[in-house]
Amino acid sequence: MPLIRLWGVRITFHPFFVIIMMASLLTGNFIELITLFAIVFIHECGHAAAAALLGCRVLSIQMLPFGGVAVIEDAGNITARREIIIALAGPFQNMLMVGVVFLLKYGNLGDPLFLDYIIQGNLLIALFNLLPVLPLDGGKIVQALVSLAAPYYTTLMWTYRISIVCSAGVVLVAIGRWFTGDSGLPLNILLIGIFLFYSNVTDYRNIPYRFIRFLMNRESAFTHHAATGSLAQPIISFPAKPLETILRLLKRERYHMIYVMNRQGRIMAVLPEQRIIGSYFKQDTDKL
Repeated sequence: MPLIRLWGVRITFHPFFVIIMMASLLTGNFIELITLFAIVFIHECGHAAAAALLGCRVLSIQMLPFGGVAVIEDAGNITARREIIIALAGPFQNMLMVGVVFLLKYGNLGDPLFLDYIIQGNLLIALFNLLPVLPLDGGKIVQALVSLAAPYYTTLMWTYRISIVCSAGVVLVAIGRWFTGDSGLPLNILLIGIFLFYSNVTDYRNIPYRFIRFLMNRESAFTHHAATGSLAQPIISFPAKPLETILRLLKRERYHMIYVMNRQGRIMAVLPEQRIIGSYFKQDTDKL
């Protein structure tokens, strides 16, 4: 996988992406493809710049066959608000480029057809990325908004499940049109559907690891809520309830106190969420 560094950030290229670029030299579409590559790259730079300005560490920018992704380290400081800003920064870059190109057209600078191609490419990439399907920007925005109201684990499970169904739907529609002899659907739509489906299935399988990372970073959430004096949100539990079931009720932007009650409805204990998280990890350690 080719790799370069720009301002300390690794820029990597998927092998298939490189093959596509080399094939474009033979087909005569190199200028169009390199222009789309530049548009996608600037889009991802928008994500990376927003993340850096918000104090998040950008690990790399990966150029994939059907787009790109800015890989950002989650050290527990990425709130829902920050995630939304980072997600919107990519399409915002596209709209800035559209504005610049309109100024060039207004000043009669450059080839009008090529400038129109740049405008169309930016609009297409911006609107496509705003679709509410993971791992697109729109899906990340929806996931962040849902996490404000629903438990974090539930948010991860259902947003990925819905995204899997949507991406599978794109694949089935493409295949269906192929079987009915309709050649109006481009092959790249089928490939994009397959890519989204594969990405969502992979991320869905990684939910347990993402949830563990979420729990490990809860100490920073406690520090934030303690500093701001925000109210703790109660979680009602019973003594026999598994710890993991309780932890799956934690919300991203809330700090919780767990009220342990007996069958008569009397409070037996009030425990901070760190106590439950600590017991959960100790329980797993004892199993090893």
